[in-house]
Amino acid sequence: MKKNRTIKKDKEFQLVFKKGNSFANKQLVLYFLEKEKQTRFRIGISVSKKIGNAVVRNRFKRYIRQAFYELDENIKLEYDLIVIARAPVATFDFAQTKGSLLHLLKKTSLYVR
Repeated sequence: MKKNRTIKKDKEFQLVFKKGNSFANKQLVLYFLEKEKQTRFRIGISVSKKIGNAVVRNRFKRYIRQAFYELDENIKLEYDLIVIARAPVATFDFAQTKGSLLHLLKKTSLYVR
């Protein structure tokens, strides 16, 4: 994921948390906020230390970035998205992570075919 496609600053995270909507399943929480003048969606990923050590957290973040990369063509463009991991993701492989993310995107109508 390119740098201009990521949310890094705390103010940007807080804006999405305060003004955006959220949906969740047992593995992930997805916050999203529409930005009308934005030409590409941006993502932020948050993984608590409760999930596991740095290796586990970084693996999960790689899985999420790769899932967004593969689903790129079908996600609505004008949104900021934040993905927060819950405890079960520590044991997930890529297919399970992508499936869980896809479930949330469809639930929120951000995924278009």
